[in-house]
Amino acid sequence: MAPLPRDQRNIDADHLNLLSIFHFISAGLGLLGILFLIVDSAVMHFIFTNPQFWQNQKGGPPPREILTFLIVFYIVLAVLIAFSSILNVLSGWFLHTRKNRTFSLIVAGINCVQVPVGTVLGVFTIIVLSRPSVREMYQETG
Repeated sequence: MAPLPRDQRNIDADHLNLLSIFHFISAGLGLLGILFLIVDSAVMHFIFTNPQFWQNQKGGPPPREILTFLIVFYIVLAVLIAFSSILNVLSGWFLHTRKNRTFSLIVAGINCVQVPVGTVLGVFTIIVLSRPSVREMYQETG
């Protein structure tokens, strides 16, 4: 194979570096989302368990099962967000070091489900990693 023009190598390196940074940012946003879930869970728990909020209501407080469902929902959502954040950190590191291209492609596919920011990140990651010039860069470091 003929060596790639220097300009294309620089463009690919810049794009991979940007994608790496954006994967780290995506992971950070996920952690902020977990903090939001913790605060929201605390507020919901306070509202559902505080009898002063329900003393003027005809039916009284909602059933305890609703609070239990919300807590389980928040925990499951937090675990999924944490798992996605860990995958994004790993993918960001792999993009930075030009290793495990397949792993980054899989994470990009998972990110596509996270509308809208994850979708944009996932699509651009797939586009960049699918370039023949980027494949060659990964083969050189692998």
